[in-house]
Amino acid sequence: MKSYVNYLLSGALCALLAAGCARVTHCVNPLTYTDIPDNDVIRVGEDYYMVSTTMYFCPGAPLMQSRDLVHWRIVDYIYDCLEDDDVYNLRGGANAYGKGQWATSLRYENGRFWALFIANDQRRTYVYSSGQIGGPWERKVIDRPFHDASLLFEDGRVYVVWGNGEIRITELEPDLSAVREGGVDQVLFSSPREGYGLRAEGAHVYHIGDWYYVLVIDWPSGGPRTETCWRSRTLLGEYEPRTILQGEFDGRRDGVAQGAIVQTQHGDWYAVMFQDHGAVGRIPTLQPVTWTDGWPILGEGGTPVKEFDVKLAPDGRDYVWASDEFSGTELALVWQWNHKPLDGCWSLTERPGWLRLTTGQLATGLSDARNTLTQRTFGPRCTSEVRLDGSALRPGDFAGLSAFQSCRGDIGLRRTETGLELYVAHEMPQRGEDRTATRRSRELLCLPAESEQVYLRIRYDFDEDRAWFSYSWDGAAWTELDDALQMRYTLDYFTGYRSALFCYATRELGGCADFDWFRQY
Repeated sequence: MKSYVNYLLSGALCALLAAGCARVTHCVNPLTYTDIPDNDVIRVGEDYYMVSTTMYFCPGAPLMQSRDLVHWRIVDYIYDCLEDDDVYNLRGGANAYGKGQWATSLRYENGRFWALFIANDQRRTYVYSSGQIGGPWERKVIDRPFHDASLLFEDGRVYVVWGNGEIRITELEPDLSAVREGGVDQVLFSSPREGYGLRAEGAHVYHIGDWYYVLVIDWPSGGPRTETCWRSRTLLGEYEPRTILQGEFDGRRDGVAQGAIVQTQHGDWYAVMFQDHGAVGRIPTLQPVTWTDGWPILGEGGTPVKEFDVKLAPDGRDYVWASDEFSGTELALVWQWNHKPLDGCWSLTERPGWLRLTTGQLATGLSDARNTLTQRTFGPRCTSEVRLDGSALRPGDFAGLSAFQSCRGDIGLRRTETGLELYVAHEMPQRGEDRTATRRSRELLCLPAESEQVYLRIRYDFDEDRAWFSYSWDGAAWTELDDALQMRYTLDYFTGYRSALFCYATRELGGCADFDWFRQY
């Protein structure tokens, strides 16, 4: 194996040879001001691929592609739904909120893409592989949960590095179908307990030159979230730590940490690390990497940076959220369902040019309603708008637009015995003295509908983490309620706010709602 010095020199030589033809892209952090946490990033040729956590949303584990590390677009999902059980069908009070798919490790080895992640509602690990983006993806299940795992392919053997506090290494069968009997399964290193609110997790393992590196997030008490690197000259040897990124960023005390490093085709290195950013979610940043004495130092001397130039040609094709006229026959990739959809209860063809949501399972409210269609919001401010036709709603049906998280706000139409009503409501969890959680709903508006069609709007401000709700009967004159929703990023859902289109039944099935378009700006 080449020495580490020769390794860096070869990268520098590649960079010099490419400097004459490489263009640059200017990066201003955050990369995309939306919820893309727990990323892993790899390069295959000139294409970069990033995977993220979306937990209970289906399809899950979105794959994004870029040519410049700055502009990203969704190109695939690794799975449609993890399991066809009560959890993902929202039956009997079961759900995967705050659980589901976490922290996927993405690798490209032997001509195949590999993705490994834990599902915390199932308490086991899933492995998917495919020869190409777009699938099909083959699935294996390991009956052991590997928390925040990272894959390492090494000399024909496969390992996962995983854990919290104690970072462990476990060997898998070469086809990643199971834990290898008699293989490596031990603690790799233990992070300090004293002075840390969060011990090491979110591992990303690499073998670069003569060193093995494990990058982790931790949280010193009284300080910001921090990215720490542990390294060793042998895989199972003694590991030493060093802080490689720490500091407040973008006016917030939340540190930037947890993510991947990747080398470009020109020899430069970059890291994608996220920052907790309130109600909008956990947003990704790109940080330059400088190798210092064999350590990957992120940002500028270990401090997060706001903007810089990337030595890659501008790509300029963002596609993480989008407006939609519902004019096609398939849903755009920016959409995800809340849990598993009832496939026979939605359509883009029954009323061409409209999205139809039909009730197929009774619900007590939006949190256990099927076929709620969601899309990311983005900061620092954005607006979501729809045109809704509620003429086919049945008594006990609700349909509309939601600012979707645990502390939620809904605006829409509902059918009662006396007719159609426009309503606005806020709902939030309440925790009692016995620590059991209940939900409290507060109705802000209820009035007879002037028409069976209505225009609905939610205006988000993520500097203040507030959302305002508006309606119009003609699409021109709008009424906005003064009482804003105070948005909160809560761990019971563990995802940033989304705009959600919904139609659910509380009394009888078969009603439907039609959405003419969705506009996000």
